[in-house]
Amino acid sequence: METNLERIRALIEALKNAGFWSRLFRWNDIQRQVIDANAELQRIASSLDQAKSENARLEANLSVEREKSKNFQDSNNRLITENEVLKSQNKQIESLQTSVTTLTTRNDQYYKRGSELLIELNTEKQKLENSEKELRVLRDENARLKKDEEFRKQEHSNAVSSLKQIQEKFQKDRDKELEDKNNAEIQRIVKQKETWSNHEERVKNAIKTICSKHTVEYVEKVPFKGEPDNTIKIIDEYVIFDAKSPANDDLSNFPTYLKNQTESVKKYAKEENVKRDIFLVVPTNTLEVLENFIYRLPDYTVYIISLDSLEPIIVSLKTIEEYEFAQELSPEERDNICRVLGKFAHLSKRRIQIDAFFAKQFLELVYRGEADLPKDILEKVNEFEKSEKINPPIEKRAKQISIKELEADTTKLNSDANSKGIVTENSLLSKSLNRLPLYSSDIEDPKDEEQGSLF
Repeated sequence: METNLERIRALIEALKNAGFWSRLFRWNDIQRQVIDANAELQRIASSLDQAKSENARLEANLSVEREKSKNFQDSNNRLITENEVLKSQNKQIESLQTSVTTLTTRNDQYYKRGSELLIELNTEKQKLENSEKELRVLRDENARLKKDEEFRKQEHSNAVSSLKQIQEKFQKDRDKELEDKNNAEIQRIVKQKETWSNHEERVKNAIKTICSKHTVEYVEKVPFKGEPDNTIKIIDEYVIFDAKSPANDDLSNFPTYLKNQTESVKKYAKEENVKRDIFLVVPTNTLEVLENFIYRLPDYTVYIISLDSLEPIIVSLKTIEEYEFAQELSPEERDNICRVLGKFAHLSKRRIQIDAFFAKQFLELVYRGEADLPKDILEKVNEFEKSEKINPPIEKRAKQISIKELEADTTKLNSDANSKGIVTENSLLSKSLNRLPLYSSDIEDPKDEEQGSLF
């Protein structure tokens, strides 16, 4: 009996001390203990019933036994004691039944709660499994993103490195281009300055060559005051050709400088036997900045001419020498002479004007080519330009320029041009060229046309 009570007490202690996790994971053990305790209680109840029956029987027989023998007194006392013990046990059993009822109720509650917790546990397990799956997916995605990030970093690094190399190359090419352009401009300015600095010597050599070719006297030392750059003598008259060139590459003040020079040559015009027509020879590439080529002063006239127009002007002056006795000529012959000289003067001026016009167009074309052509094509053009060389015919003093040869060359050029579809008819060309005004007055004031012949 004592052993059975110990099992029930152990069950009660286990239920009192059972926590959440013990109830969750050791509930089967508790159930087994409850079943064992219940079986023990059934046995105790059965024993109790038997004891009650036995007690009733004994009480019935007690009076008989009491009479039978005093010896049964001890047994009776023992039975009474046992009855008391059984009563005590009965109270304990009733207490245990109450506890069992309570425990059963709690057991049901715990079982219900255990079922709920089991459901929650399964739900949490499912959530945990889903979270683990998501975590694995996120880890895989993170690994892939890290790999992609490393690849992007490497690609970005390569792109930055490549961009830096391209920038460095572009900067080097740009610096080289600017340096080449600056060097070319410096060379152009230096060459231009050299041309202008040698202009006086070139004019002098050109005039001497022309004089030698056309048998015109070149005067090294003039018999009057002053030292003009170049002087020729025709019919006992001294004709002055002064060479004038800019001091620097700024041509904006060159027209003003020439105008001042026209007044400074007045000292020559006052001298005896000095022709009142004085010529200032300027570089051809400065004609584009000039607007006025004739300065008519009260006592003399100054003409602005280029190096290319020296020969026709000197030839026209030489023509006068052949008519030393012009007073003996008829009016018709005088008109013919004036007409020829006027034609020479007009052609010289037009040649100067047209050369200046085309020089300006060629310069604009060169600058436009440098600005508009692609870099690789421009470099190729510069290479071909450096390899090109133009050699004009060499002029020989002892050989006269043949008009027939010039006409034959002109005819051949016209034939070649016509075969390529280039218009060379003189009528069409003259119409286009004649549209260009010869004097500034042709544009500004048509009423103020006082330009005459060269002389």
